[in-house]
Amino acid sequence: MEHSQGNRSETAGSGQQAAEEVAGLRSIKVLSPFAWCRAVCLFLAVALVGLMADLLTKHWAFQSLGFLDGSVHWVWQGVFGFQTTLNPGALFGIFAGKTELLVGLSLIFLTGIAVWLVLWAWRSLFLTVILGMITAGICGNLYDRLGLHGLVYPEWYPPEMAGQQAYAVRDWILCMIGTFHWPNFNIADALLVCSVILLLLHGILFEEKGEKSSEKV
Repeated sequence: MEHSQGNRSETAGSGQQAAEEVAGLRSIKVLSPFAWCRAVCLFLAVALVGLMADLLTKHWAFQSLGFLDGSVHWVWQGVFGFQTTLNPGALFGIFAGKTELLVGLSLIFLTGIAVWLVLWAWRSLFLTVILGMITAGICGNLYDRLGLHGLVYPEWYPPEMAGQQAYAVRDWILCMIGTFHWPNFNIADALLVCSVILLLLHGILFEEKGEKSSEKV
C-alpha cells in the first residue's frame, strides 16, 4: 500500500514537473518574438541615430569650416580641433584608392552583423547596441566611399584627381597626441572604435560570467 502511494506521489510529482516545463516552453514562445522585435527596434534606432549624427556633422563641418583649405579651428590649442580632409582609404590611409575593395568589405560586414543579430545577438541588449553602433559607423563611411556626398577634388589637387568625383571619406576631427598628429577622423570612426572596445569588454565580462556559472555547477 505504501509502495503504491509512493508511486502515485512520484507520478504526481513528475506530472507537475512536466506541466511546469511545458508552461515554461510556452512562456518562451510567447516572450521570444517580443524580445526579438524589441532588440531589432533598438538596433535600428541606434544605427539610425548614429548614422544621422555622422552625416549631419560631416555636412556641417565641410560647409562651415572651409573646404580642404588646411586651416585648423582649435578648440584646445595644439591638442584638439577641427580640420576638413578627405581620406580615400581606411584608417591611417590603408587601402587608399581601393574603393571597390572597401565597399565590398563593408557589405560583407553588414551582412555578418545582420545574421549575428537575427540568430543570436538579439538576446543581449548590450550587444545589440554595440552592433547598432558598428552598423552606423560602417554605413556613414560607406555613404562617403560611394561618393554620395557629391564632392569633387579641388583644382589644387594633383592633375589626375583635380575636378574628379571624390570617392573618399570626409574627416573633420583633429587630435594631437603630444607632437603626433593622429589621423583626422569623424563620428563614424569614433563609433567604430568605441564599439570595438565595448565588444571586447562584453566578451571579457561574458566569459567571466560563464566561468562563474560553471564553477557553481
